[in-house]
Amino acid sequence: MTDEISYDPYDYVLDADPHPMWKRMRDERPLYFNERFDFYAVSRYVDVRDMSVDWRTYSSHYGSVLELIDAGPEVIEQARNMLFEDPPMHDVHRSILARTFTPRRISSLETGIRDLCRSYLDEVSGQDTFDLVRVYGAKIPMMVIGMLLGIPEADREHVRELADVQVHRDEGQTDYPVDAQLKMVEYFRGLVALRRKEPADDLITDLVNADVDAGDGSTRKLEDQELLQYISLVAAAGNETVTNLMGWAGITLYRNPDQRQRLIDDPGLIPNAVEELLRYEAPSPIQARVVMRDVEVHGQTVPQGSKMALLTGSAGRDERQYPDPDRFDVTRKLDGHVSFGYGIHFCLGAALARLEGRVGLEELLARHPHWEVDEAGSEMVHTSTVRGWARMPVSVKG
Repeated sequence: MTDEISYDPYDYVLDADPHPMWKRMRDERPLYFNERFDFYAVSRYVDVRDMSVDWRTYSSHYGSVLELIDAGPEVIEQARNMLFEDPPMHDVHRSILARTFTPRRISSLETGIRDLCRSYLDEVSGQDTFDLVRVYGAKIPMMVIGMLLGIPEADREHVRELADVQVHRDEGQTDYPVDAQLKMVEYFRGLVALRRKEPADDLITDLVNADVDAGDGSTRKLEDQELLQYISLVAAAGNETVTNLMGWAGITLYRNPDQRQRLIDDPGLIPNAVEELLRYEAPSPIQARVVMRDVEVHGQTVPQGSKMALLTGSAGRDERQYPDPDRFDVTRKLDGHVSFGYGIHFCLGAALARLEGRVGLEELLARHPHWEVDEAGSEMVHTSTVRGWARMPVSVKG
């Protein structure tokens, strides 16, 4: 570690282990400014939480990804969804999705999720080694999202690949991959057209048939562009969060065998372990906002129009909020965390992610209670917005 405090969200080396730098930022520079990319960042739990709530000052309207904000209005409009909105429009759009993304619908997926997990583990039955992310962690969420949305099973891997391209950044790449976003939209355009003709018991059909306030006392149906924004958001966000959660579960429990043993001995601890994993290694560690007025933060004036990065990944390790935060403890008493966001943009799919994480861990530990990770052969996903693993070879015998 050099004496210089330098946080670059596109730096592969730093992304491999940002926690020492984030700690220095929390302690020495709680308001950080990156001159190269022209953004401010806050790293303490209280700052991330409070700014997440204050949407009037810290706006999502211009995007929640640093490079998307820099891409300009035309690209932002192409990529727009309710993550990139403030009230009142955000509230209108969120309420529509919430009416179809119900607890009953989510809970009804548990049997299907468990069957999927068991089938993927069956596929590698008898193998001493396999890739925990590619054959298990990354496959679960897109298949589940596919069931929820009504994506044909033959297309789900293709949709997962499109979602991955949207967030991946090659080394040195700092522009927003709008082409990947448009490919996702075009795929779902065809599925929306099909559901208009052939309704099914799925989320897309519910959205196609949803009645929304037209603003004049009457109701209307969602336009295609609105539908496509909803569906693409659910597909992309639902894929990345759980994939990264499962990858972090694999390596964190390997690195903390005493905590893994606690889960083996008492599977009832698994739901709390999922929360601790989310705190310890946030799958989405950075959200961007645009500052809508001059504001004072830690004694400095942040000018109107500035970009502000909320480091949720750092917030989860803030010792001001969590005692001994670098210790992974599946029995930790958590009052909450910000890894699913906070305030109006709290993740609408949090219940589904928790369900997938719980069931995924239950089935993995039941089948393979002990595994070793080939850390040298593992490869991280590199993006400015999510953090996790692209591949993770594990050994389950010997």
